Amino acid sequence: MPAFSKNEVVIFEEESIAFPAGYRAGGMHCGLKRKKLDLGYIVSDVPATVAGVYTTNIFQAAPLLVTQESIAKENMIQAIIVNSGNANACTGEQGLIDAFEMQKEFANELGIKEHLVAVTSTGVIGVPLPMDRLKAGIKQILHKEYADEANFKQAILTTDTCIKQIAVQITIDGKIVSIGGAAKGSGMIHPNMATMLSFVTTDANIAHEDLLYALKEVTNQTFNMITVDGDTSTNDIVLVMANGIADNNQLTKEHPDWNLFMNGLKVVCESLAKKIAKDGEGATKLIEVQVGGAFSTDAARAVGKAIISSSLVKTAIYGTDPNWGRIVSAIGYSGVPVEPNTLKVSIGPFPVFENGLPCPIVRADVKKYLELETIKILVELNQGEYNATAWGCDLTYDYVKINASYRT
Repeated sequence: MPAFSKNEVVIFEEESIAFPAGYRAGGMHCGLKRKKLDLGYIVSDVPATVAGVYTTNIFQAAPLLVTQESIAKENMIQAIIVNSGNANACTGEQGLIDAFEMQKEFANELGIKEHLVAVTSTGVIGVPLPMDRLKAGIKQILHKEYADEANFKQAILTTDTCIKQIAVQITIDGKIVSIGGAAKGSGMIHPNMATMLSFVTTDANIAHEDLLYALKEVTNQTFNMITVDGDTSTNDIVLVMANGIADNNQLTKEHPDWNLFMNGLKVVCESLAKKIAKDGEGATKLIEVQVGGAFSTDAARAVGKAIISSSLVKTAIYGTDPNWGRIVSAIGYSGVPVEPNTLKVSIGPFPVFENGLPCPIVRADVKKYLELETIKILVELNQGEYNATAWGCDLTYDYVKINASYRT
């Protein structure tokens, strides 16, 4: 256990959801995918306060409806069961029956009330769940051979090329409090939630209302500021469990360590969000757009999202083309009233547009910068004091290949 100061957030890049006290996780292959792990779980030793945010897509998948209904009973859960390979979305009444059945089967294995189990799914839309395989898997998944957190992080993946994980520790009321996270997401990623499943666990003691407030605030700064392809999925969810085992005084917005907890949660969610953006299907580069000098936070976010969502910007960066005109164009249609003569745009360390005119650049130098794995676009609006950051990735030939044959 490293020593750290009271106001410090200590990061553990190799840890994840089982890092906070009182959690365990695992996963297995139950036959939804050809060979890869496809069924996972998270379990808390005790019922945990829970908060969630969900996709804005009108066609919410059956598991999301079941989970939201269950959470509404007590704002508590003790376990999460998740499958990949099949989204159980647009599957009608049978989809709801199947999601409730998944919940019931896992609750029976754990010996807990059904509504204390959250259900999530990800994968192909419009295909009924093969419940015989799922139920057989759920009956085996708690066996010792599957009780490995690494299995869980593999079981939630679809087109991802890597796992996404992180954990942090902070000190609250003299107690060590841990926050861990794991996520999946690679395609159908867009602001206001995307095709991602993100799970965060903490041993902090915090009430539901304050946990939900914290999650919404942090989500707006992180998961809602990423995009890969402009598509918002039917299954997106971020769930945070807080089981209170750290035994700190209950966190509220008035608690003297509230901002420290918020910082720790933001570090976890921002790291996961950036890893999702970087792992965009076929992507070769992470793009970070920093917008400053806006007249409001919403304005800064709107400009950042417009740039990061532009297919023309994304393809230019893939091709290492310093085409600043595409960036300026995206700012212009962002819906934010911008004054062109006070705008400044830079690609990395290179100013490319200022005071309504292009800046002289050495094209070869900017092209060389665009060959890096992380590209920063800096926008100064000179209208106020608010700022925001958005993340995305380049758009490549491989993205088309992956999605042209997703079901095959």
